[in-house]
Amino acid sequence: MLQFKEIRRAYGFDEVAIVPGQVTINPDQTNIEFQLGPHRFAIPFLASAMDAVVSPSFAIAMGKAGGLAVLNLEGVWTRYEDADAVLQQVVQAPQEEVTALLQKIYSAPIKEHLIGQRIQEVKGGGVVCAVAVTPQNTKRLAPLAVEAGADILVVQATVTTARHISKSYRGLIFSELVQQVKVPVIVGNCVTYSAALELMETGIHGILVGVGPGAACTTREVVGVGVPQVTATMDCAAAREEYYRQTGRYVAVITDGGMRTGGEVCKAFVSGADAVMLGTPFAQAQEAPGRGYNWGMATSHPALPRGTRVKVGIKGTLQEILFGPSQVTDGTMNLVGALRVGMGMVGAFTIRDFQRAELVYAPDIKMEGKTYQMAQR
Repeated sequence: MLQFKEIRRAYGFDEVAIVPGQVTINPDQTNIEFQLGPHRFAIPFLASAMDAVVSPSFAIAMGKAGGLAVLNLEGVWTRYEDADAVLQQVVQAPQEEVTALLQKIYSAPIKEHLIGQRIQEVKGGGVVCAVAVTPQNTKRLAPLAVEAGADILVVQATVTTARHISKSYRGLIFSELVQQVKVPVIVGNCVTYSAALELMETGIHGILVGVGPGAACTTREVVGVGVPQVTATMDCAAAREEYYRQTGRYVAVITDGGMRTGGEVCKAFVSGADAVMLGTPFAQAQEAPGRGYNWGMATSHPALPRGTRVKVGIKGTLQEILFGPSQVTDGTMNLVGALRVGMGMVGAFTIRDFQRAELVYAPDIKMEGKTYQMAQR
């Protein structure tokens, strides 16, 4: 019988496990530094460009912790002088009213003077400043951001490709953008080998991997588009390796979303990631502006929202979430410690070593022998 099409098996974090190595090393001997252009970060963790996650003050705290936070230049921080008051409205709104409220809030125009002001607030903290814009606003906002002192530019949409067809005479061309802004450019989001390779060929410095895996995103439910993060990361990492083989230029692969625990973070790196971008785990920090809530970047779409406000609670300080000490046993705190321990178990001194660790298909790995734990949850 003829088939209309074949379906390829794809894997998510819950379906795979990392195989221990033949040699183990002390976790404190691991090197987890992350390089992006001229910038070197002590830890390979980025905070998502979500209004409930990154404020200027959070970006400073994240930078001082050794990571990188990305500020959304199309969010409340550039639309309102008093963004905290607006966030308080979102937090206090009844669930049945919050989407309409977000649509109203994000319909306010972006105030260009606030772009420079917010960037200077971050830079005033003595850390690297990364900002995010959508493709449709990049030509207008990117030059303003770089002129104001932004060190890294993230161009981000639900799905981003190097070839976009539209009615405009001349759309956004990433190769020209890279030459224009003269700062490292990260582009996302992408989940396939071919699209990742084409994006890398434009000269960008990093690529975000993930469509719809975030806890506050509903893209997969609304339009059915997405690829599980393990497979998506492996495919984009394969593109990175091929591009590096061809050119000698290394483009960072950053797995974006879908990770809640240290185990999932480790699996992202073994799948090929150079760094990870987290939203909800950082929204649970005391320093996050969302006050225990988070919502997707596409939640406020005027016609087809693809996100929702979720109550995530406050788990601890940013320091505790990143470095511990952990007050819980579910792997949601001390993410850096978990990464180092995981690397030690497979004998990986560096992230590149960790990427070479073996993964196995193991859909029952979380429940095997855990009858009593599951009964208590």
